[in-house]
Amino acid sequence: MARSVTSAAGVRALLEGQEHGTYAEQAGIRLTNTPRPLYQLLVLAHLLSARIRAETAVAAARALFAAGMRTPRRMRDATWQERVDALGEGGYRRYDERTSTQLGTEAELVLGEYGGDLRRMRAVADGDVDLARSALREMPGIGPAGADIFLREVQGIWPELSPYLDERVLRGARRAHLPTEPAALARLVPREELPRLAAALVRTSLLRDGADTSG
Repeated sequence: MARSVTSAAGVRALLEGQEHGTYAEQAGIRLTNTPRPLYQLLVLAHLLSARIRAETAVAAARALFAAGMRTPRRMRDATWQERVDALGEGGYRRYDERTSTQLGTEAELVLGEYGGDLRRMRAVADGDVDLARSALREMPGIGPAGADIFLREVQGIWPELSPYLDERVLRGARRAHLPTEPAALARLVPREELPRLAAALVRTSLLRDGADTSG
């Protein structure tokens, strides 16, 4: 009993001490199970998966969205240079040219494969986490880290994939002296709070590692 009380108090302290909520919230995405925010989360996961500071990736996502590239159709129809310029405005200069190309190809794939609606990807996965990961990794520029980021954030609205707590999250849990078994860790918060806990633990892990990225 003492351990569970300590764990619950540790989680409250961890969440209350976070300046930001989820990475989606930090990027200004109000995540709902509708096509536009789901696509924006995909773009954010793509940017966060590069070896670059998470704050830079979030700023680049905000710049893309501010430039009107909030849907796969608008992303596809933007010119390569328009995407490069928006990425540069967000400080994402190290990978801007390659990422601009990938984002255009990715948008085309989302439109062609899923009609611009990632809920169709959810339907195909039908609750199978491995299938969802595989579908995400078919996207240009989305590797294992990008798939993990998307699934960590989306589990609050796609509950069939929950709890999705990958090794990066569990590393943060270990350092925060919280349970490192996913089911036990998930029991410490309501299901809808799990993405916020996952993001907080990722940041804890990165703080200790001195790492650049959120993956």
